Amino acid sequence: VLYLFCAALTEHKILFLSSSYQRLTDACRALLALMFPLKYSFTYVPILPAQLLEVLSTPTPFIIGVHSIFQSETQELLDVVIADLDGGTVNVPECVHISLLPEPLLQQTREALSMVLDPELEVADLAFPPSAISASSLKMQDKEIRAVFLRLFAQLLQGYRWCLHIIRIHPEPVIRFHKVR
Repeated sequence: VLYLFCAALTEHKILFLSSSYQRLTDACRALLALMFPLKYSFTYVPILPAQLLEVLSTPTPFIIGVHSIFQSETQELLDVVIADLDGGTVNVPECVHISLLPEPLLQQTREALSMVLDPELEVADLAFPPSAISASSLKMQDKEIRAVFLRLFAQLLQGYRWCLHIIRIHPEPVIRFHKVR
């Protein structure tokens, strides 16, 4: 999930494959939901019809879902990150370099996600673990995962105002992002 998240943030092409249309739609929507508060502004097609498979050769970034029947047509795509939802794999081609999150944010996010998805890990090493550890409901788990990614964005974007540069020589001040800082 973190590879797909970073691929979407760095504007790579992402293709979901599955034999279930529901799973394709859910996976595409989940990836967009994790990007909140940012909005994905490129091509987004949760279920691509067979007649439009040539769209996968576009040079622009996308998030597209394709039924796994057409997996053979996607094999020649060289610059597309392919997530096989049925097999549970993510294939990143050699020519694609995905910039991951900087450390220690990457490790903190992994740990937070693993605690949400498997809360027993938190007390696994205790000599006397508490008697009852209950997993969160699916609705609560969804909120916890969203909170992990929202906290990640808050940490990534903290201090952004320090990088703003105000140019006052124009009749109206112009705010630019100072890339060097």
